[in-house]
Order: sequence, then structure tokens, then C-alpha cells
Amino acid sequence: MIHSAAIDQVLLTYKARMEEERIKASNLSGAEAFARRDEFLLSVGEDVATLMQSFIIGLRPKIIVELGTSYGYSTVFLAAAARQVGGKVFTYEIAPAKQAYARAQIAAAELSDVVEWRLGDAVGLLADQIGPVDFVLMDLWKELYVPCFDALYPKLAANGVIVADNMLFPEIYRDAAAVYRAAVRFKKDMQAVLLPMGQGIDVSCRVAEVGGSRT
Repeated sequence: MIHSAAIDQVLLTYKARMEEERIKASNLSGAEAFARRDEFLLSVGEDVATLMQSFIIGLRPKIIVELGTSYGYSTVFLAAAARQVGGKVFTYEIAPAKQAYARAQIAAAELSDVVEWRLGDAVGLLADQIGPVDFVLMDLWKELYVPCFDALYPKLAANGVIVADNMLFPEIYRDAAAVYRAAVRFKKDMQAVLLPMGQGIDVSCRVAEVGGSRT
């Protein structure tokens, strides 16, 4: 994990919020919690966020796309890694209140200079996304995974990586997750693996061809 005093303080704020929300959710039925899911942080979790930092440090992407800013937890990790490798994060969110909260946390973490904010429908907004896109976090409404993949695929760099969250949990999303994984694997130049980390992540890569053979 990349550390600074500002980043660590922001992550402590998120940790406290997660604990408060855990207690709140424990007093709700499953149906109530699902109905109120927009109120909760619902982050990728520290293990997955730290793994993505390692990917970014190793791959050194210049353009990073986050689909689903939510309250900005993963954005902090992506932005910290982007600064270290000279990259930029373009993060998409449809809810103004969520983006406002995320903006405040990114500012507090002193990472605003490496983040570009996009507010609105991600599928439509991706038409104007500059490329090639080197790294993607897919973590928005699950029915949008395939439309977003279709919009991003032409812009995805050779050796570009996509990390898609919620492949295994919550179970209600498994059908949509399976459809997304099938869409990725249908592309002949995409290789992918499903990892049982966090809520389940699918890590895919657009394989570059050198001299007529894949590398």
C-alpha cells in the first residue's frame, strides 16, 4: 500500500465509515440493505485495492479508468498509484452526491491533480474517453458491465488490463457477472482469470501480438 500522512488519514476516515455501516447493515434485513445500498460505501476492500496498486506500479499505465467512483475508496488507491507512475485516473459516477463526497476525500488525500472527474451515464460518456486505456476498474451497476466493456474495448491498449468486481458476491449479481465474463472471453485477444478475492474479481488482459504470435 502506498502511504502518506494525508492518504492514511483519509483511509482512516473510510475505515470508520465502514464500521459504522457494518453496524447499521446488521440491523437491516437483506432486502432492506439491498434497497438502501446507495447509502453504503460498498468498497472493493483493502486486499483488492492493494492488488490493483501493485498492478499499476508493475504495468505503469498512463490512462486509468474507474467505472463507478461511488464514495471514492478505490479512487484513493488508484490515484496514489497513478501519481507514482505518472498516470491519470478518469473516474465515472452517475450520482452527484457520491462524486462530491469522493472529490472531498481525494482533495484531503492531496491527490486531486491526478484525477479527472466524469459525472453522468458512463456508457455514453465513454465515447469521449481518450485512449489508449491501459487499466480499468469496473465496479458500477452490474447490468452496465457489458455495455461499458463494449464501449471501452476499442480504446483498450495492447496489454491493457480490466479488473471487474463483484463476480461472486453478492450472489444476486452472479448471473450478470457470468454474462460479463462470457463477453470478455468471446474476444479472441482477451485472456482472463476469475480470482476469489474480496467479492470475486475477474482480471482480463488484451493480449498484444508480436510477430504474429501472442505474448
